[in-house]
Amino acid sequence: MHTFGLKTQILSGEGSLEYIETLNVNSVCIVTDMTMIKIGALARIAKVLDKASIKYRIFDSVEADPSLDTVRKGLNHIIENKPDALIAVGGGSVIDAAKAIMFFCIKTKEELVHKSEIHKPLFIAIPTTSGTGSEVTSFSVITDYSASTKIPLTDPLMLPDIAILDAGFTLSVPPFVTADTGMDVITHALEAYVSNSAGSFSDVYAEKALDLALKNLITAYEKGSDVKARQNMHDASCMAGIAFTNAGLGINHSLAHAIGGRFKISHGRANAILMPHIISFNSGLLDKTTEIYGEKYDQIAKKLGLNLATREERIIAFIELIKKLNEIMGIQSSFRAYGINENDFIKVISEMANSALGDICTDSNPKKATKFDLEKLLKLAFQ
Repeated sequence: MHTFGLKTQILSGEGSLEYIETLNVNSVCIVTDMTMIKIGALARIAKVLDKASIKYRIFDSVEADPSLDTVRKGLNHIIENKPDALIAVGGGSVIDAAKAIMFFCIKTKEELVHKSEIHKPLFIAIPTTSGTGSEVTSFSVITDYSASTKIPLTDPLMLPDIAILDAGFTLSVPPFVTADTGMDVITHALEAYVSNSAGSFSDVYAEKALDLALKNLITAYEKGSDVKARQNMHDASCMAGIAFTNAGLGINHSLAHAIGGRFKISHGRANAILMPHIISFNSGLLDKTTEIYGEKYDQIAKKLGLNLATREERIIAFIELIKKLNEIMGIQSSFRAYGINENDFIKVISEMANSALGDICTDSNPKKATKFDLEKLLKLAFQ
């Protein structure tokens, strides 16, 4: 049995931000970070709110890898001001923080005897990067720095009510971030498509996300002011988010999570470096297994026009296409190339493999992976 759900109302393209004017709300809390204020993103939203005579307060304390302490402060902000709507404006970290605030807001309300003390606001997400798909997923990761641990949250309560996909917010994103987030989109879509929990509904979103991302990422990278390419990447990111929140991900993400937790390399870039090796492993090419798991990779290769004689040749061609994308955007082919010390990496390979093995994403990988397999993939990606 396959399940599929889509709660979030999605508004995409030019004029989508103006939808806020039509909301039946009197007060708003905006969750964001200082970067959004500096680049003028908040000014755009403030203009719309002012036009609609909607009062607003700004909580701008969100940092990269948002902390549990920040979420607590944001929750107090909501409890004190009782806004009708919460608007998250920013990248994945900001939206993750807003989701956690919403999660604890609802949970706290459920625990109170006098539930009227906390008001559940309408939840609106406005992503400013095209990568995480966080505006349509029920996942959030918060860091407890006092315990040196990341807290993964997953609950339908965190799904935004409305997602506004306005490419105008992404025009100032620098090329290297466009590259990293764009490869994250491709990884989300591809892993959702080959997932052992994939179904016909999630496949539709994954396929379209891959199609849009593969056709538009290089243009968005090379010509950041190209609104059409930016909007297509924004839409692709959202579609990939819908796909993976329903179908799950795989060991590409499990290993990227493990590496990102120990070394300073962005999540999207870690995914990009790992991807060729993961495709090779999952399809059976790496270990030359009798049973080839690569049917869905082959389907993607055919859709891309890689019409070679055999499945193996087509999948190899698809892997080469991913490598070429990385090369064009300046993403190196190994973790070694980013200055990670080999001894430091080898020391924690066992720990990283164990971490990846226990990651929730591993459960939906199309091919069962052992700790030995994960260690082998880490070593290949390092070299």
